[in-house]
Amino acid sequence: MELSKLKIIVTGAGGGMGAHFATRLHEAGAKVAVGDVNEAGLEKLPSGIFKRKLDVSSEDDIAAFTQWAHEQMGGLNGLINNAGILRDGLLVKKDKATGEIKKLSKADWDAVIGVNLTGATFMVRELVAKMLETGEKPGVIVNISSIARHGNRGQSNYSAAKAALAANTVTWAKEFAPYGVRCTAVAPGMVETPMTQGMNQKARDALVAAIPVGRVGVPEDLWLAVKFCLECDYFNARTIDVDGGLSM
Repeated sequence: MELSKLKIIVTGAGGGMGAHFATRLHEAGAKVAVGDVNEAGLEKLPSGIFKRKLDVSSEDDIAAFTQWAHEQMGGLNGLINNAGILRDGLLVKKDKATGEIKKLSKADWDAVIGVNLTGATFMVRELVAKMLETGEKPGVIVNISSIARHGNRGQSNYSAAKAALAANTVTWAKEFAPYGVRCTAVAPGMVETPMTQGMNQKARDALVAAIPVGRVGVPEDLWLAVKFCLECDYFNARTIDVDGGLSM
């Protein structure tokens, strides 16, 4: 699909990759509606982009946002499912000094699953439902998964959500094919964003050392993959790893 023909939602656009994707789409002539809980971040985006607070952990908020985006852009035919959070921690850990057993909390599990999987799923549901209601086609979805979907220490919640999102990329591509909607995914490795900048420095250094290209990714690296997913009408039901060769 030509970028200039897109009427597309970008979630998690208050900063980092989401803000970069929204800006690039706007520059290419697409109509773009963005959402995030970080309203201050949204206001930093270029004028001409439609902006509204969005909490993807709220089913009602997702439905209202999708309807609003459709009205603002005069239609909907795309989604970049980018919103995500981290609540890292080992599932079970024994303190070496005290012997205390610490467990990943249900609150941290639920928060990550609620945003990264349930929220992403309902965003897809509402987008496609609106497209079917209005008869608009073709359409395209880009889910932002992660290479953590292969499994990563201290990320049981995040890995589970991102693995499920990659699996459902295949599921949804099959389900939505009769309606002319492609479903794709991009899986970043370590990317320079506000979320990764808060990492423990020792862990960050170890990760960077394991990246064969010798550097952390930047949002533009991921945009190139997202752009391919949007533009290549023969690409469907697959996840692209963009990780510099990193193996977790």
